[in-house]
Amino acid sequence: MSAAPAEVTTPHDHSRMATEAPAGLCVRAPARLHLGFLDPSASLGRRFGSLGLVIDGFDTVIEVQPAAVDELRTDHPSTAAQRGRVLDHLQRLREHTGRTAPLSLRLLQVPPSHAGFGSGTQLALAVGRAFAAVHGLDLPTAKLAHWLGRGQRSGIGIAGFDQGGLLVDGGPGADGAPAPLLSRLVLPRDWQVLVVLDERLQGLSGAAEREAIATLPPLPRERAAEICHEVLMRVMPGAALGEFASFAAGVNRIQDVLGQHFAPAQAGGVWTSAAVGRLMMHWRGTEQVALGQSSWGPTGFVIVPSAADARRLIATARRAGALDPALELRIVGARGQGAGVAPLAPAAAAR
Repeated sequence: MSAAPAEVTTPHDHSRMATEAPAGLCVRAPARLHLGFLDPSASLGRRFGSLGLVIDGFDTVIEVQPAAVDELRTDHPSTAAQRGRVLDHLQRLREHTGRTAPLSLRLLQVPPSHAGFGSGTQLALAVGRAFAAVHGLDLPTAKLAHWLGRGQRSGIGIAGFDQGGLLVDGGPGADGAPAPLLSRLVLPRDWQVLVVLDERLQGLSGAAEREAIATLPPLPRERAAEICHEVLMRVMPGAALGEFASFAAGVNRIQDVLGQHFAPAQAGGVWTSAAVGRLMMHWRGTEQVALGQSSWGPTGFVIVPSAADARRLIATARRAGALDPALELRIVGARGQGAGVAPLAPAAAAR
């Protein structure tokens, strides 16, 4: 039996929050998988544009409340760089808003950095949304992203923070305007995502990422046109109608084209992690799946029609000896909603 048709929804604007400031609150922002650029070289006239999917299971969670002095606490093994980014975001927000009252911030959870989850954007937007809400400020997410230097190439993280779903954006404007959201669908409820992590490696980021993009040869016009065709005529219709075979074929072809294009920036390989790549190619050769690498990796993803299919994939890979014991596998759902903001319970606010 085929999967139930996808729920096609009208985007609901979560970009503004109520202006009544609470005593303290918690923001939970979902991660996203970046499934590919539409036209990274602007060979069709507009650079970038993205296809992405918001997922459960890798949330960024932060609490904020007024305090006597500034305080930043973490409940996970955060890096010094992550702590530094939170403080930098706080400073930028204060400069733009003029609100300088001391705050206590508690970082409870973040996904792995530079692994393909958009963790930098979600951390920035979670801090921005928490700051705005605790001060009773009515600020759209796009403005927060601009202030905090996010969304310069892909708009998936910004749209995903607001709405979740399977998203297509049109790439940033020539004047730096945020990428417009072109399409949003919610995947069929039964479809699941098998996420493959290799925590021994990180993908490109920052200056190294900018240099890699600048030095790659242009993606030929016909390949960019093919990616756009796959998105428009296979991926999105497949998702809308619950036609998994069409959806999977489109995602796989997009990943093939972009994997070859970006390989020179990944030591000549399609996959940042060779262990992830071997596992993916094992599944690609034996199953009907939609798979690839999120952004620069090393995280791989496999979208399947059901959780039972995901468990079966893991079992068959283990039997075949294709699963590196250093890899971590998680089965998560596609998320059709954006970030959540909730007031802190009295006990939490008193901490």
